Amino acid sequence: MNRKGILYIISAPSGAGKTSICRAILSFFPSLRQSISFTTRELRVGEQDGRDYHFVSPEIFAKMVEDDAFAEWAEVHGNCYGTARATLEQASEEGADVLLEIDFQGAEQLRDSGLNGVFIFILPPDMSELRRRLESRNTDDTKIITRRMANAAGEISEAKNFDYLVVNDVLDQAVEKVRAIMIAETSRTERIINILPEEFDLK
Repeated sequence: MNRKGILYIISAPSGAGKTSICRAILSFFPSLRQSISFTTRELRVGEQDGRDYHFVSPEIFAKMVEDDAFAEWAEVHGNCYGTARATLEQASEEGADVLLEIDFQGAEQLRDSGLNGVFIFILPPDMSELRRRLESRNTDDTKIITRRMANAAGEISEAKNFDYLVVNDVLDQAVEKVRAIMIAETSRTERIINILPEEFDLK
């Protein structure tokens, strides 16, 4: 019997460093698939369609919602984001592990739906550092940063509902913690008991 693929869901407030962590994790695990979300937001400098996101119009996104094509979707900072249901289902059946970098609202939807995944929340060292990181990106004006900070406070208050919390103070250390979590999860009893030799009589 083949093992089911593991879905790793990584969430964080904007600016906490989840994208940097996910990129590092993907370099450690070459067979790990990255789920590419759909979004209606504008393409940023340095981003590529199909690599960072699937960038679609609001009309196309709305049609996908109508067709129940998303396992989850949410509106964040005025833009919509969603995860294609077919992507997750196919990976699970193929035994492929998937990394999903997702906003807090989407993670909450997936968790509430009963989806079997590993939920990891990335925290900044403190709120002042989070603001400094947002400002240093030079991608948002003061009004947007203020809104992101307000949203971050609400998201962090719900972080206790995740399976793991990782503080991203030093990036390399945070990456190692996430990597250790993922390695440990592959040995969880419920994941491997059905693929062990029958002579072990563990069922």
